[in-house]
Amino acid sequence: MADLDDIRDGDNFGLNTPADTNSFYLKGMNSVDWGIKNRMSRIFNRKSGRTVMLAFDHGFLMGPTSGLERIDLNIAPLAEHADCLMGTRGMIRSCIPAENTKPICLRTDTGTTILTEMNHNVLLDEAEAISMNATAMAAMIAVGDAATEALTIANISRLVDVGQKYSIPVMGVTAVGKDMARDSRYFGLAARVCAENGASIVKTYYTEGFENVVAATPVPVVIAGGKKLPEIEALELAYNAIQCGAAGVDMGRNVFQSEAPLAMIKAVAGVVHDGLKPAEGLELFNDLKNA
Repeated sequence: MADLDDIRDGDNFGLNTPADTNSFYLKGMNSVDWGIKNRMSRIFNRKSGRTVMLAFDHGFLMGPTSGLERIDLNIAPLAEHADCLMGTRGMIRSCIPAENTKPICLRTDTGTTILTEMNHNVLLDEAEAISMNATAMAAMIAVGDAATEALTIANISRLVDVGQKYSIPVMGVTAVGKDMARDSRYFGLAARVCAENGASIVKTYYTEGFENVVAATPVPVVIAGGKKLPEIEALELAYNAIQCGAAGVDMGRNVFQSEAPLAMIKAVAGVVHDGLKPAEGLELFNDLKNA
């Protein structure tokens, strides 16, 4: 109980300072609840408004692909240099130290591998994300794939239901049917479907006309790194996406398959957060690689 003999009247009410009514710093997030905003602010750097996510969820489709043979040796040492880690529950639990304080974007759907027909995914139980202290949850939608489009869009919608219940943002990961062009029209459609179904973040691929994809998606968009590119091309990819309005990258192979992964993730961060141009990013990469 408070000491009744020492009650002091308040005298600092800031009468000349209006209440802060500024919008939240990430687009599309002003009307979401406090919990989602708080988690989004862990993922996206407050100063730049962007993120460098490190994706290492490839194994649930590809197995021990190059660079992911040993998550504990290849990914864990990079964790402190990423803004957010994106992986599966098994690899996070077994290979990422529990004292890791970086936010986790948990891959929350699972399904078929590259050896069979892709995209027949199902969602994990919602208790998994909560028990793993996930900052965000990710699931894929396959727009234009007649066999799996309805299923995967239902997955993302259900995951958003879970996210709204527990204030956990959802990242929609876009894929398009194998017969569809990999262009801004179809990736823009897929990105918009994610947002229409309530995703707080959209992960998609950079294409010509990417500025239209970003403009028509009312939440932060991050780009996938895709297949391994020469370092200068990967840095150009990140730079061009940022110039078109992307809120960051979710790169995997272009980091962990680099000849110097630690130098590469720092160079990518320089482009994303510090505005380095690709040539400057490559110079930083070479300096760190040779240090």
